[in-house]
Order: sequence, then C-alpha cells, then structure tokens
Amino acid sequence: MSPHRNAVSTSLSPVTPDRAKIARAAKALDAGELVAFPTETVYGLGGDAASNDAVAAIFKAKGRPRFNPLIVHVANTKAAEALVVFDERAGKLANAFWPGALTIVLPRRADCQVSLLASAGTDSLALRVPAHGVALDLLTAFARPVAAPSANPSGAVSPTTASHVAESLGDFVSLIIDGGPCTIGLESTVISLTGETPLLLRPGGVTAEEVEAVIGHFPHMDRGADTTPESPGRLLQHYAPRRPLRLDAVGVNSGEALLSFGPHTITGAATELNLSPDSNLTEAAANLFAMLRELDSPAHTAIAVMTVPEIGLGLAINDRLHRAANPAVNPEEPSS
Repeated sequence: MSPHRNAVSTSLSPVTPDRAKIARAAKALDAGELVAFPTETVYGLGGDAASNDAVAAIFKAKGRPRFNPLIVHVANTKAAEALVVFDERAGKLANAFWPGALTIVLPRRADCQVSLLASAGTDSLALRVPAHGVALDLLTAFARPVAAPSANPSGAVSPTTASHVAESLGDFVSLIIDGGPCTIGLESTVISLTGETPLLLRPGGVTAEEVEAVIGHFPHMDRGADTTPESPGRLLQHYAPRRPLRLDAVGVNSGEALLSFGPHTITGAATELNLSPDSNLTEAAANLFAMLRELDSPAHTAIAVMTVPEIGLGLAINDRLHRAANPAVNPEEPSS
C-alpha cells in the first residue's frame, strides 16, 4: 500500500487559473517541480516529461510502482509527432478525438526527449492532447511535454475537483490550479497502436464504439493485470476507496452505503447517492469518483453498488468499479 494512501493534506490551497498563475505554474514545471492541473477527465499531477528527476518525483508523490507507465500530455498533434512514430491510424484518431479524452500509445522516436521512466522503460509512449482550456494554456506556456497521471495516491480514487487534490497530495505539489469539476470524470480511453492490430488497453471518456467508427473493430484487453503494462489503469486493484465495494447489489446489508444507478426500489441504505436517476451514462461517469469519495466514510461498513449497463461509457465505469472492488494488493516499489 502506498505510504501516502491515508495521508490528508490541507497545506496548499488551490488557485484560480488566471494568466499570472499559468505563468507561475509553467515556471514551476521548468524548475522541476510538480503542478496539479485540471483536464476534462480528471485532475493531473504534472511534471516535466523530459526530466528524469521530475518524473521520479511524480512516482514518489503518488507512491506509484515504477513499472506502471505515465501518460504524457502535449498541446497539439504536431508536438506529439515530434515524440512518437505516427501512422495513418494515429492520424485518423488524432484528427477525430484530439483535443479530447483519448490516449494513443505509439512507438517512441529514436530522438524522443521524454524520460524513459515515463514509459516504464518500454519503447512506446502514451500521449494525449487534453480538451480543457486551462490544461492547454499550461501546455502552451510550458512549451514542452508534461507527464501527468491522475493527481491522487496510487490505487486510490481519482480526483475530479481541486479540493480532492489538496486533501491527498497538497504536500507534494508547488501549485494546484482550480479549473472546477471535471466534465467527464473518468480517465481517458487508451488505445495501443504499437502492433499491426489496434488494442483497447483501457476504456475511458471516449467510447470503444466511437473509436471503432474511425479505425474499425479491434480487440479489447480483459480486466486482468499486466506485469509490464503499456498503459496506466491495468493493475488488478485501482481507483479503490478504503471501504470495500460490493458490486451488482440488489439490496443492502446493515451499515452499507448504496451507490445506485437509475430508478430502483432498494431501501435501507445508511446513505445513498445515485450516479444518474435518469440512467444517463454520461452523467454517471461524471459522478462516479466524486460519489465514491463521498460514500467512503468510516460510518459505512461497505459500499454496495448497483449494476451499470456494459454499453458505451458503462464499459469504462464498470472497469473502474471492478478494479476498485478487487481485494488484490498491487506490488509496489520500496520507499526510498
């Protein structure tokens, strides 16, 4: 378990994203410091992707296993093409979904300046262009790639507000830029194009159906774990609250909170939050992490979760829920 998993920090208050704060954040990144910033998916923990020290600081702050690669954020497709070998499929996906919640894994160029630590030592790199004005302003001001996993301790629930970041990682960053709640609320979809056949490594904010409409049908990875993953989010236990999760609930046990979906007749929960009373998967995705955090209270013995349909964004929602409910403990590197 991460040494920071149960830490609570209130030492750093989020700041508004005006021009001066963006410039200050870019200067902090240039100095090798870490900055938390909003994207449309979740808040990111950003560091200079070309700096071994900055990338190592990201792993240390999160308590993250070093075999788990990071996603690198760039301001536009041209910046991505300078780091990886683009092919026709990558061009189509970038044209269709960038800026947006799609990460593409591609072979690193021989002259790629991104730290190998960000790639977990592999010869590929995971890249995306975020669709958030504050993130793009920061990337433009910094003018270099930014490695930015979710801004939370490794394995814990991802942050969708600046206050979530301040509570858990406020002692490890120089600045937290507050861009409001994340509109999508789930991490990006990750597609690998390192082989002849595209592969869905992680479902996320762009549905598999939307991607397949652009490049055709492709296989999906199962919900197992990878020992040398190309993508984050492939560990058996991830996105987990401290309270145990019980999936596919049709009732509640004594002391359980209920994370519900759509109209239902379940009663007796200690506390209930509904991902979407109207069964809207987009709304459910946006609410997932914030509601898990709210229900993750010592007052509850567990969190019972109703079934969410395995279609569209439901694929990503269920991926997060199954990993959050998995009792397996992720292997982690020793603290240094």
